[in-house]
Amino acid sequence: MEQESQTIEWKESWRDEYLGWICGYANAKGGTLFIGKDDTGRVVGVVKAKKLLEDLPNKIRDVLGIMADVELRSENGLDYIAVIVEPYPYPVNYRGEYHYRTGSTKQVLKGTSLNKFLLNKSGLKWDTLPVPGVPIDDLDHVAFKLFRDSAARAKRLDERELAVSNEELLDALHLFDRDQLKRAAVLLFHSKPERFVTGAYVKIGFFGESATDLKFQDEVKGSLLRQVEGTMDLLTTKYMQAAIRYEGIQRVEEYPYPVKALREAVVNAIAHKDYSSGNPVQIRVFPARLEIYNQGHIPVEWSLEKFLGKHPSQPANPDIANTFFRAGFIEQWGRGIQLILTECEAHGIPRPSFNIHFDGLEIRFKDKSEVSPGVISKLFDIISDPVRVKKFFDEMERYAVHRKEFEKIGEGEIPELTSMARNLEPKSLKIITVLGNDVPMRRNEIMEGVELTNQTKNVKRYLDPLLNEGIVVPTVSDRPQSRLQKYILSDTGKKLALLLTEALIDMNSRLGH
Repeated sequence: MEQESQTIEWKESWRDEYLGWICGYANAKGGTLFIGKDDTGRVVGVVKAKKLLEDLPNKIRDVLGIMADVELRSENGLDYIAVIVEPYPYPVNYRGEYHYRTGSTKQVLKGTSLNKFLLNKSGLKWDTLPVPGVPIDDLDHVAFKLFRDSAARAKRLDERELAVSNEELLDALHLFDRDQLKRAAVLLFHSKPERFVTGAYVKIGFFGESATDLKFQDEVKGSLLRQVEGTMDLLTTKYMQAAIRYEGIQRVEEYPYPVKALREAVVNAIAHKDYSSGNPVQIRVFPARLEIYNQGHIPVEWSLEKFLGKHPSQPANPDIANTFFRAGFIEQWGRGIQLILTECEAHGIPRPSFNIHFDGLEIRFKDKSEVSPGVISKLFDIISDPVRVKKFFDEMERYAVHRKEFEKIGEGEIPELTSMARNLEPKSLKIITVLGNDVPMRRNEIMEGVELTNQTKNVKRYLDPLLNEGIVVPTVSDRPQSRLQKYILSDTGKKLALLLTEALIDMNSRLGH
């Protein structure tokens, strides 16, 4: 049976406001709007279907300026309408607003999202536009040398291709628009790109336990090519402390986060940032985590799940990304996220979390002080034992109050959270841990994560109490039975997950780890 999706939407009756949905389809990948179906996809029929069949094509043409196929269909003696919309190569607006279909929802594009959409529809990207009045002689010769050296090591360009003038090199990298340098060229090779693009730099800060406790900070400026190297140099020499070990007589430095994954994240942030935002790339380093935030966007039609999986390369700044690739800064097209996840796993640290907020993308690395899967397993052995569980929660509460290092948990909340945890079954507590990576999950995925079948009895026993307490919340709150339903931790749930995790870290040695 069909489900609502990127290209399918069901409505029980027609309203003129649904022209906005048709507009969204035209601006995205096209799709079909069914009139006369309920939220489950069941045909309920539509009143005056034949009149609607005649009126809709004219409304769509007159209001949106596009054509759509409108078909009358029938099922079990009930008529319904299918409005089939093709994707349009130019922007389509509904009453002056540009609607866009993404996933199973529609959004009105505004600000930078609208600017990017209009540029894309015209076949342009932000970094491909020219910057008048910047001569080649103003560009940074050190940046050119860095590019040539890096490209030679990466073997993405041969010696003959590199042994040309700077002007010829820029032309080979497609960084000219006729006789003017593109924005990408200025960002990549000018020593002071901020003269032309506000916020074209990287800001790094070291914090205590709280995001308000800034200890020291630096700014990395210059060409984007030099920003990558400068940022990595600061992170590995000033902001992270390497553990020293020896393999035979060879000294080995091991950082809390894999350098290869960290470099990939830094390169991605610099290469894919929305430079029209005016905000720098921001890196926050804490004692046990590192966050990289950039005012960038994944493609509007992508979900976070698609972004984290294997996907085709769709760089926000294709000319910058191409130059980074030729220099060997980017390993493979569309594989950066997978490289980061693989490197973190090999390094023995938790998978980083990816969050979209404040109109940008944040990646958060966590060090080995996070609880390992083996320790988590022992936790559930403990809380499944009635004799040991009370002792664990008593110690958890005392420990949490003693440390007072929780950024988001007030001391007065800890007893209430602990009491809430005491009333939950072990499998329910495990669900909190499974959902702790901030990625929405379907019901069957949650049940699989706690080694249960996706049966109603298990859902009622272990998941429903979390929903009733507001610890877990549905992503489609107005339609609990939606086929697209997923679940995520509420703010309370995140606090409870943090409390459990932090207490378990303290018990780590006593659990044999």
